[in-house]
Parts: sequence; C-alpha cells; structure tokens
Amino acid sequence: MKKFNRLALSALAAPLLLGLAACGSEEAASGAALDPIEAPEGSTWSENAAFTDMGGIRMGNPDAPIKLVEYASHTCPACAAWSASAGPLDGYIESGLVSFELRNQVHDPLDLTIASILRCGDPVTAIPLAKQGWSNLQSIVQNAQANGDALSAAMAVEDDTRFLHIAEVSGLMEFFAQRGLSTEQVSQCLVANPEVPRQIVENSAVQSDELGVTGTPTFFVNGVKLDGTNWATVETALQAAGAR
Repeated sequence: MKKFNRLALSALAAPLLLGLAACGSEEAASGAALDPIEAPEGSTWSENAAFTDMGGIRMGNPDAPIKLVEYASHTCPACAAWSASAGPLDGYIESGLVSFELRNQVHDPLDLTIASILRCGDPVTAIPLAKQGWSNLQSIVQNAQANGDALSAAMAVEDDTRFLHIAEVSGLMEFFAQRGLSTEQVSQCLVANPEVPRQIVENSAVQSDELGVTGTPTFFVNGVKLDGTNWATVETALQAAGAR
C-alpha cells in the first residue's frame, strides 16, 4: 500500500513517492445471495460509466446494491498489482449487483497529471485507461525519470500550462495518444480546465481525512472500509454482501 503524502497545490514539484505503508480497517457486513440485475437492452453494465459527485469515476449499475470504492494512486505499485489481479471484478460488475468507483488519493505530480488526463475523455474509457496505466507503470515512471531535468522544470511552472508540460516531458501525451486520447484533445483539456487538478487534490485531502484513508489502495464496500488490500479480501467482502 502506498502511503498518503498530503499534496498542496503550492508543492507540486515534490519528487515521485513510491513507498509502501499499511492501513487498518473494518470488515463488510454479510448478506444473502442476490439475484443478478439485467443491463438495459442492447448494453452491458461496463458500458455504463460516469464521473461522480465525489470526484470519482464509476463503472457499472448506478443503482447496484453493492458499491465498491477504491482509493488509488496512479503511481502506486500496490495499486498496479491489485489492478492486475482483479480481472474477476468485471464479472461482478456485469451482474449488475456491483458498481465500482475509482477515487484518487494524490501522491505526486505525475499521479495528478494522469488523474487529470483520465477526465479528458469519456468516462466509459477512463477506468480501462487507468488499468493500462497501471499495467505499464514501470515504463511510465522510467520515462518520466529519464527526463528528470525537464520534468522538474515542468513541475515548477506556475500557470495553467503546468500539467500540459508535465504530460509532454514525461511521455504521457504519447502514451495516451496511443490509446485513443489524442494529443490535441488532451492539450486543450489540460489547459482549458485548470480547476480539474485543483478539485482532484482537494477531494483527495478532504476525503482521506474524513474516511481515514491513509494509503493506497484502500477499499470500501457499501461504505465500510476493508481490512486488506488484495483481491481475495475484496472478493470475500463482495460475496458477503450478496454478490455471486
């Protein structure tokens, strides 16, 4: 689990933090098995996605009786490992019984830039793109660090082009362009919407304090924080809540 480092907007030039930390929590309540819920005709539940009032990205039935929330960092190795192990989650989402919401706990400027870029496109593509980022985390960080002087200079920019510069010198523009978010689309988005990264940082700080999120990944099922961060722990909690 990656430890939370409070990130003020005035301190976005901090280095990438890749440490791990532990986190305590509670167990989800048990419940009887629930019947699957069919998606609207001609669609699947994974195609139903939205940006939420909590600043997250939700995939699945918006009225699902079981709501899984993950607080994650896009530069967190433990988050990448969980993402790689959580393939069975897709089946739970398609059952209509489980919705999955990804929320940010921001740890460094590269993390925040990725979170901002994910909000430049359709919410349907945001979580799949986040998964691709985690599956390529090592190369993303290596590319960013290989251009360290330029990255430091980009982080020091004080106007609304800061995250555009970070995306350019870190290789993120090319990475996401290869996956459907064009360079022009991301460039316009990052410059035209400076409130997006500010809101992500604010949500990260406020929600971490209110919910006791001390590191990533941290999971909640129906509002109850789980004691554990591996897929087996999450799946056990989903089944205890009635998913099958």
